[in-house]
Amino acid sequence: MNITILCVGKTEESYIQQGIDIFKKRLEHYISFEILEVSLQKKWNKLPPEQQKQKEAELVLPQIAKRDYCVLLDEKGKSFSSVAFSGFLQQQMNHSVRSILFVVGGPWGFSKDVVDAAHMKLSLSPMTFSHQMVRLFFVEQLYRAMTILRNESYHNE
Repeated sequence: MNITILCVGKTEESYIQQGIDIFKKRLEHYISFEILEVSLQKKWNKLPPEQQKQKEAELVLPQIAKRDYCVLLDEKGKSFSSVAFSGFLQQQMNHSVRSILFVVGGPWGFSKDVVDAAHMKLSLSPMTFSHQMVRLFFVEQLYRAMTILRNESYHNE
C-alpha cells in the first residue's frame, strides 16, 4: 500500500520537520510513504476564509487521483484509538486499496468541493491543533499503527 500525506502549505518550524523526518524514515520499513506539500501564495492569507478554502481546493483537488482512498484530517471527523486506526489501515489493505491520501488542510478547514471528493474525515482529537503540528502527530500515529499491525513493542496497551 502507498500512503501519502498531502499538506496545504509548508512545514515552517524546523523542530516539527525534524520530528516528521524521524517517523518518515521509520515508516520506510513498512510501507511506501511520502509527504507532498502544495504551496500557498502569501497574498491568499488576506482573503476571507471561504475564498482561502477555495484557493486551497484548487491546489488539493488535482492531487486526488481516482485510485486514491481520500481521507481528510478534520477535527469533526471520525475518531479512532490507535489500535482501531491500525485496524482501519488493515481493513483498507484487505480491501485491496492500493493508495490512501490523507489531506491536512489549512487553518480554515476544507471547501465543500474537497469534502465532496473525500471518502471520509478523520479526527486526531476533538481539540484543535495547528495544521503544522497535525503533520507530526499524524506521521507518528501512522508509525504506531504499523508497529501495532506487526505486534512490535512501540505501542503499549
